[in-house]
Amino acid sequence: MNIDVTENGERLYQQVASRIEGLIEGGTLGIGTRVPSVRKLSEQQGISISTALQAYRMLESEGLIEARPQSGYYVRRRREAQAETRRSLPPECEISLPPSTPIAVNNTELVMRVVQATSRTDLLQLGTAVCCTTYLPTQALHRSLISVTKKFPEAGNSYDFAPGTPILRSAIARRALDFGCTLSPDDIVLTIGATEALNLCLRAVTKPGDAVAIESPTYYNILQIIEALGLRAVEVATHPRDGIVLESLEEAVERENIAACVFMPSFSNPSGATMSDEAKKKMVELLEERGIPLIEDDVWSDTCFETSRPQPAKAYDKTGNVMLLSGFSKTLAPGYRVGWVAPGKWRKQVQYLKLVSSEGNPTLPSLAVAEFLEHGGYDYHLRRVKRYFMEQTQMALDSVARNFPEGTKASRPCGGHFLWVELPGQVQALDLFEDALQAGVSIAPGPIFSARQKFSNFVRLN
Repeated sequence: MNIDVTENGERLYQQVASRIEGLIEGGTLGIGTRVPSVRKLSEQQGISISTALQAYRMLESEGLIEARPQSGYYVRRRREAQAETRRSLPPECEISLPPSTPIAVNNTELVMRVVQATSRTDLLQLGTAVCCTTYLPTQALHRSLISVTKKFPEAGNSYDFAPGTPILRSAIARRALDFGCTLSPDDIVLTIGATEALNLCLRAVTKPGDAVAIESPTYYNILQIIEALGLRAVEVATHPRDGIVLESLEEAVERENIAACVFMPSFSNPSGATMSDEAKKKMVELLEERGIPLIEDDVWSDTCFETSRPQPAKAYDKTGNVMLLSGFSKTLAPGYRVGWVAPGKWRKQVQYLKLVSSEGNPTLPSLAVAEFLEHGGYDYHLRRVKRYFMEQTQMALDSVARNFPEGTKASRPCGGHFLWVELPGQVQALDLFEDALQAGVSIAPGPIFSARQKFSNFVRLN
């Protein structure tokens, strides 16, 4: 099968899906025919694994193909498939179109109300972006912790000053090669979770009153840090699958004096959107051309449902203009609070701010994570947990389709473990949040993911 794909980064998966649909409609791919594997399609067409997977997800949602366990994707009977799709999958959310003028963020009270609910043990936690503890490698990490305690008996009695444990920075640098980033251990600063990394990056490149471009919707903690630092937010239109709309970003940087951008190009929280490789490359070039630093939050890429994770925007950075941050709280151990950042040309500033903020990191957790990475435990764990996330995502989508009111829409993430759900317009997410608490359930209402507290009828579900 040969598909002539043009280099249009924003809609590449749609072009691929459209051509395959044409082959199905024309009879080239008959009912029951196995279509190329995701990896094969990626290799044949010179597209990323993520783009190929998105194309197949789109065809699957339209009822044209089906996934068979341990076998691959097959062409389905159209009418049968469409009928089942209507029963099993809600339609997707629409592209966001936020006002693009800077605004001061002021939603602390609302976010704190939601965050406080996440600590209640009497609630079913559907609002937190935290993995079920059953699927975290608690015992294996405990063995790693015992091992490093024996190897480095004095580690708990010494400070781990910035930039942090050399062993862990070396392990991260080696792993970065797998996703297209050439980093040395000296390029990396360890942090107390990815949240601290984001805070340090923004402090390094902005001052109070500056405007920062963000996605719409975006992770509420990004908004909280922007508010705490006295910055203003400029919301950029975001597609539910393709991520940042480059035309909207270009318009924003031309019209406003943008000091920095904070984006999640892969598996954005809460939408689950992932930009194509071509779109990431164009974005990096656009921001480099204008001298605007990109702070890239990449914490969810390790949860990609496919074998290979998508490349970060940092992979296309030739000048150090991209500040890449990530961590292990989402996949390994939230309580260890091990994060990291490759600050590019701002390494010295970030390292200095780290020193004056918290001096360093807890030594033993950093050593334990390094041990876990070096001996293959992390990769084994990822294979297991990604299968779980993928299965749970499909189950959640099916449940939304069966139980939520007519008119409900939902995201189609290819990684992570949350859904972005749009309810009918008359539903108020904040009222639903309160009602859910009374029923013993915690959810994350849409307004906390917006600088303007929009998305009033959206919720994020874990």
